[in-house]
Amino acid sequence: MFAPKDPDEYLLESERRVIRVRRHWAFLVWDLFEAFGLLAGLVMVSYLLPGGSTLPVNVLWYAGLIVLLRFTYQILSWYVERIVVTDKRFLITTGVFDINVAMMPITKVTDLTFRRTLLGRMLGYGTLIVESAGQIQALNRIEYVPNPDRVEEAISGLVFGDKKAQQDRFSMLKARRAAVGRRKAKL
Repeated sequence: MFAPKDPDEYLLESERRVIRVRRHWAFLVWDLFEAFGLLAGLVMVSYLLPGGSTLPVNVLWYAGLIVLLRFTYQILSWYVERIVVTDKRFLITTGVFDINVAMMPITKVTDLTFRRTLLGRMLGYGTLIVESAGQIQALNRIEYVPNPDRVEEAISGLVFGDKKAQQDRFSMLKARRAAVGRRKAKL
């Protein structure tokens, strides 16, 4: 009931999923340092307070609990977020309680840029910059994309590849599915 829908449920029957990934775990590193730093600061302040003051110490521990809950929510939000690329569009599904699905048709893409920092090369992530015909889309910058070489190659093949070969391959898959469906119907 509260779990977000699987991103594949947003796909049309005529779409073929090419890529489905979650952002790289490095996306959470800053949040981890922030939570750890806040918790360490709260613990240090609680030990500096005089021994008889229970109310400020309790307030600090509740603040620590809020920091932990916030970090848990950030992990959960990262976990449910998906980047999906099909042969027709880009999708990014985000949100734990309030679900957001951002989409952009592949046909609108005019330019792709991949950027990898030194840290990104060492850890295996990159940034995908998607440009469309004179418009700023919801998906213009996708950061912390894992396996960027594989993702860039697949997306470039979709956007700039041989359109006739893709249509023929997709038509063959469609014909094969129809044939299997007819065989099942006869049984």
